[in-house]
Amino acid sequence: MSSPTTATPLPGPARPALTGAVRDLWRAARPSERLCYATGAVLALSGLAHLLVFAVDVGPWGGPVSWRKPVTFGVSFGLTLIALTWVTSYLRIGARTRNVLLVVFAADCVLEVGGITLQAWRRVPSHLNMESGFDTAVSMSLAVGGGILVVLLSVFAAASFRHRPSGPTGMPLALRSGFAMLLVALASGAAMIARGVVLTKTGHQDAAYHSTAPLKPLHGVSLHAVLVLPALAWLVSRTAWNETTRNGVMRGAVACYAAAVAAAGIWAAITY
Repeated sequence: MSSPTTATPLPGPARPALTGAVRDLWRAARPSERLCYATGAVLALSGLAHLLVFAVDVGPWGGPVSWRKPVTFGVSFGLTLIALTWVTSYLRIGARTRNVLLVVFAADCVLEVGGITLQAWRRVPSHLNMESGFDTAVSMSLAVGGGILVVLLSVFAAASFRHRPSGPTGMPLALRSGFAMLLVALASGAAMIARGVVLTKTGHQDAAYHSTAPLKPLHGVSLHAVLVLPALAWLVSRTAWNETTRNGVMRGAVACYAAAVAAAGIWAAITY
């Protein structure tokens, strides 16, 4: 088994500019990491480009057929791929294993965003759509891709708890908390799909399309904890605060984020 991956070095306090940090991160990245960073950027830009499409095209923002889906999924998957590529460099996991998992994760992100974007241009729902053979194939591909995402992200989450992650003060707490909340996002996503499939198969197609609404806030908030909390830990590590203050700030941030996830969960339980 290969040796544990060392956290990708980031510039120290002498070089505080964010552009310099991004440049150094890119230079230090392996080819597989660069592929994932570039793929994530393309997905996010694709999502932003569909904001322009929405501005030009007269169509709804909400509902199962809208430009909202390629926008939100493109930006969300792109940022998540970039975040996972970065934060997993702090995990104590074999370098070869991590590279394979990241490349598979990147390919799965492309599959998900590509299928959703294709269906948006075809003006048909992307998920839970069994209206035709092609639509069923796309919907099933997205469901299988979602299952693969659950497995990959669960492996990374388990690695964060199996061995203490490396990184600056507050980063281990940020990573473990972020991955724990990410598991909540995976569970809520699986619940949305499961309920939608049941409604679809029992002949309640319209209800299936709208059944996911109560869980969307919980899914969205918990999904991005693995980006927000490590990014905050990195920013805090570049301040002149002492270690006690940095740890206190990160504990407070984790508590606030966990409260936001809990609030979204309570709202979902009430309205589900």
